[in-house]
Amino acid sequence: MQRHSARPLAALATIGTLVLTGCGTQSANPGERTATSADAGRTIRAQEFMRLTQVHDETGMTLLEGPTFGEDGGLFVVDVTAPEGEPKVMRVDVGKKTLRAVHTDGRGTYTSAQFSPYDGRLYLSDFSHGEIVSLAPGGGDKRTFFSGEVDGARMNPDDIAFDGAGNLYVSDSRGMSEGEAHGRVVRISRDGTEARVLAQDLAAPNGISFDQDYQGLWFSELTEDRISYLRLDGEGKAASRHTAIRVNGGIAQTDSIAVDADGNLYQGLHGRAAMAVYDRYGARLATIEVPSRAKGLESATNVAITPGGTKAYMTVSGPAGGYLYTFDALAEGIRQSNGG
Repeated sequence: MQRHSARPLAALATIGTLVLTGCGTQSANPGERTATSADAGRTIRAQEFMRLTQVHDETGMTLLEGPTFGEDGGLFVVDVTAPEGEPKVMRVDVGKKTLRAVHTDGRGTYTSAQFSPYDGRLYLSDFSHGEIVSLAPGGGDKRTFFSGEVDGARMNPDDIAFDGAGNLYVSDSRGMSEGEAHGRVVRISRDGTEARVLAQDLAAPNGISFDQDYQGLWFSELTEDRISYLRLDGEGKAASRHTAIRVNGGIAQTDSIAVDADGNLYQGLHGRAAMAVYDRYGARLATIEVPSRAKGLESATNVAITPGGTKAYMTVSGPAGGYLYTFDALAEGIRQSNGG
């Protein structure tokens, strides 16, 4: 989840109770690669697809996140700052370019979305209340999947990722409002009964995604502009962790992450309507940007790549509203590039 304008710490405090929230096992390591201007790669210009939202009077902003394709081919998107009565979860028919509301309520602040491979339901992270909830595939039948403390502290769940068995992995941005490195990566069993911390003392962890082979997790830390790699063992426990990429974003910060079939990382940027694309060894392959004529767009939070295809849909937001932009991805879409 990205944060608008001159935050990241305070801006979303305008919506009710929302409070926004060392890293690798080494501060630097021989395998770490720092992205430089020489690694910028090529520029890919995304094209406007459609506007989904306008700035809400009640919250003073709109913020699209978590694009994910359902089995029916619909693209589901959340609006983090939508007030009660406005769609908090939407479904886009990308063929017809139509939009319909899927869910709204007076409580949740939903920052990500992804369909479970275990039960097929749509899972949402509620940043404000430390909960993970789920909906029926087409909306409705809201259920609480997980709520409560993990190791004595309530989460601020930001992004989510499923393994192949349906266990859930969460970037917990706990402590972000204090500007302290209290964030975590948390694993929740697929039945919601067991939660354990896989990594801690993180600086506002945000994006999270499995690599293409489900061997480990990529996760970004918003306030450190770095991407780390957390290797897992066969039981979903942390085997090792290291800082993998340092993103030279200037005033922009690292947001959500998606991974394509070739293992390339699509790193969303808060503070710039663009995404940085890296290969799994840290080489900067490309920058996805909106056309320079597009005004009032401040960030590109996330992307969904069509499963089995290369058409990508990027969520872009700012004072001009919330939009979908499209581009051709560098490789085909898989589960790891479809929500979170």
